[in-house]
Amino acid sequence: MELALGGERFLADRSGALYWPAERTLIVADLHLEKASFFAARGVMLPPYDTNATLEALSQVLKVYEPIRVIALGDSFHDGGGGARLSPESRAALLALQHSREWVWISGNHDPDIIEEIGGRFSEVFQRRNLTFQHQPGSGAFEIVGHFHPVARVYVRGRTVRRRCFAASERRMVLPAFGSLTGGFNIRDTAFLGIMDGEFFAHMLGNEEIFSFAAAHCLPD
Repeated sequence: MELALGGERFLADRSGALYWPAERTLIVADLHLEKASFFAARGVMLPPYDTNATLEALSQVLKVYEPIRVIALGDSFHDGGGGARLSPESRAALLALQHSREWVWISGNHDPDIIEEIGGRFSEVFQRRNLTFQHQPGSGAFEIVGHFHPVARVYVRGRTVRRRCFAASERRMVLPAFGSLTGGFNIRDTAFLGIMDGEFFAHMLGNEEIFSFAAAHCLPD
């Protein structure tokens, strides 16, 4: 799905990734790698496949768009120790995805510090043309952020559907969480009213395509 954001053209992918053709740049948010191992260490057992599933999904998107740059908008790991818990196979897979392309890790609230031996470079913010990429909203002219894991809930053909979505206003885009083991935050929550500056839209991820709804027409949880 093509979107005009901040004077630039983007492609919203049904995986939850955003592609910027003019810069050959792929943007993803909130991978939350090693979330299952974080909870396992605390006695909460979850299926330990989240990292592999997320990296495989990311690999498929990279094959489609073949970007020269990837921007990961923070909370790429569920905690600061996540990089150390990567299996040798997952670490090798992550490094392979970075081959021959620039990779920017944006600091998140879950992973604010540099993580060793995962490649790429680390930054609190990335700016290109008139766009600002960061984990949480700030004061940029036009921002592309993560953090909120937006989902929309709508009534369609006699049933209620709740899916991840891109939330977009005139000056801000919030990407859905890309990670396989991440929850979602309804865009009708008051937290979104404070960051989206008036009218905004939910571009909801479908199985085959993306559907757009005015946020005001979406349902609360």
